[in-house]
Amino acid sequence: MNRREVKKAPVLRFKGFTNDWEQRKFENLVSRLSKTSNNESLPNVTYDDIKSKENSLNKDITELTHGKKGIHFNKDDILFGKLRPYLGNILLARFNGIAVGDFWVLSPKDNNISSFLFDLIQTSKFKYISNLSSGSKMPRSDWNLVSKASFWVPIQQEQNKIGKIFQLIDNLVSLQQRKLKLLRTLKSGLSFKLFNKKHLNNLSQISLDQIGQTYSGLTGKSKKDFGHGHAFYVSYLNVNQNEIGNPKQIDRIEIDKKQNLVQKNDIFFTISSETPEEVGLTSLWPVSCKSLYLNSFCFGFRINTKMFIPLYLGYLFRSEYFREKETVKSFV
Repeated sequence: MNRREVKKAPVLRFKGFTNDWEQRKFENLVSRLSKTSNNESLPNVTYDDIKSKENSLNKDITELTHGKKGIHFNKDDILFGKLRPYLGNILLARFNGIAVGDFWVLSPKDNNISSFLFDLIQTSKFKYISNLSSGSKMPRSDWNLVSKASFWVPIQQEQNKIGKIFQLIDNLVSLQQRKLKLLRTLKSGLSFKLFNKKHLNNLSQISLDQIGQTYSGLTGKSKKDFGHGHAFYVSYLNVNQNEIGNPKQIDRIEIDKKQNLVQKNDIFFTISSETPEEVGLTSLWPVSCKSLYLNSFCFGFRINTKMFIPLYLGYLFRSEYFREKETVKSFV
């Protein structure tokens, strides 16, 4: 039986490309720039200016500082944070500037496409090699290891296609992140307007025990009881992170009839945390689930009156106003 020819290329490719990919050392793909400058007309990029693992600036270019000494870079050069490389401080430059601090400034060699190389250094293989760092307290990537590592690369035209598709996806992600930021700002503004002291202090006061009762989370459990079984429990992280609980973020545990069961529209309160700011965070449970318990670092609150809409209380209890008070204000 004839064996099919094995191509040295990925299975998924753009139409029209059939060439084998070539294995090349990283030092043959990029030049590591070292020319320093303190040109005051050029913006400076520091470690703190890059969003870790998001490959973007955390501020507008016009807000960057000027006048510091560092390595000069041009548009389409790559800034790779060699200090604590696991942080993922990397940037594909869209402007000329000065990289200060612990960056490698990498410029494409031999007509290689910078956007493709930018994607290459985010692969698991490159991350593994760059994390084989020197130093224990302040680890840095070892250029001798990284530069000698070999990677499979295609011809320039295919690099360009690959770079463009990932760049398009990155742009879409950035757009959605900006939309998300605007929506969070809108939500914060609405919460401030609806649940502010001036508005709610004029309303009548009702204590929690007048509208419901509390119950405890899991008790008498050890580490071996979790991760298996025919029941589920709501994790502490689920409560901490979500104003409205996430039904997909539950974990397995054995059925135990001695424990309190969770019901739809119960509100959970965190009672333990490493920081004071995370104590008393609440989460409304939105669905009915059979054999569902609450973690031991929270307690549950079950509403026993139709005076309040549970969804309203879910957001009220999470507001800054409520977290400063021991009573709930009602509209009656």
